[in-house]
Amino acid sequence: MRFLTAGESHGPQLTAIIEGLPAGLPLRAEQIDIWLARRQGGYGRGRRMQIETDRVQLLAGVRQGRTTGAPLALAILNRDHQNWLEVMDPSPSEGPRKRRVSRPRPGHADLAGGIKYRLSDLRDVLERASARETAARVAVGAVAHALLGELGIGGASLVRELGGVTSHASLDWDDPGAIWNSPVSCPDPEASAAMVAEIDAAKERGDTLGGVVEVRYRGLPIGLGSHVHWDRKLDGLLAQAVMSVQAIKGVEIGLGFQAARLPGQQVHDPILYGEQGFARSSNSAGGIEGGMTNGEELLLRAAMKPIATLMRPLPAVDIVTHQPADAAIERSDTTAVPACAVIVQMVVAWTLANALLEKLGGDSMEQIRERFAADLTYARRYL
Repeated sequence: MRFLTAGESHGPQLTAIIEGLPAGLPLRAEQIDIWLARRQGGYGRGRRMQIETDRVQLLAGVRQGRTTGAPLALAILNRDHQNWLEVMDPSPSEGPRKRRVSRPRPGHADLAGGIKYRLSDLRDVLERASARETAARVAVGAVAHALLGELGIGGASLVRELGGVTSHASLDWDDPGAIWNSPVSCPDPEASAAMVAEIDAAKERGDTLGGVVEVRYRGLPIGLGSHVHWDRKLDGLLAQAVMSVQAIKGVEIGLGFQAARLPGQQVHDPILYGEQGFARSSNSAGGIEGGMTNGEELLLRAAMKPIATLMRPLPAVDIVTHQPADAAIERSDTTAVPACAVIVQMVVAWTLANALLEKLGGDSMEQIRERFAADLTYARRYL
């Protein structure tokens, strides 16, 4: 599968097209809207989320609740566009641009993008570089998540760290939805309350906060990805996909960086065999060995830096006058770490679904289900 997105933060809509989706996948707009709503939630979000009520429109590729095998077209309207009609008008205009941006924000794409594309108005950079684009990627990932769910593969995401507060609470697979009862998507009530307090303090001082999110998927078959080439290794594909999310600065799988600090006896997972086939007595590898899934639960964490737009801006330089100036201020969040958990989960879902289809092939869900079941049976007995 492959997908493309188009659209700007304050443009009329975000658009996505998915090519290669099998026919026969049950799909309703409501399945996608659930994840769009979760992306918009979380304590610390700004005024933009009070304006938008993201809902997806299924414009092509679905008929009577099932995919047809044709390209799937998705659209998410930007309600805020009505307040930016003149600024975002695609037609040529006379005179100076309104809401022109010439003071780049440290930590954002503004300056590098302006130089790369030789732009005199940095709004042409920030409109596309904005994390508003992740709404389209969440919609795409929600389709992939639905495909995985049809095969009994389940996923969840949570916040592990926010503003320096860390939670070690375990994910309850019997009730993964309980995570969304927390205002910061953290299943630890004490840590959740401490995170909220840190967000309040940061907002008061005009600052922003980052954190660490965790994504898990279970029920994955052995052998997604490959060891034979660098660009087919699943851990590499996951890292690239997650690192492409705005503000993500690090990715780890399983023990991650902790594995570098421990001896091999404490890192590698002993192999067992039983009625259900091969298994491990631990999961330090996070479900991936040699670039392939090993049948254990996938465990991935991603580090999100603080948002670059600060209400108390850092020093910058105006690109027109080359004189010192405070960085531009755009409407922003104090933190978007809870939203980031949703975004990263959906990006992971897309990567896993793509790897699954590469392994199994098939033009319809019926074929894929048959091949998936046969693959699981083989893996249990193996030779």
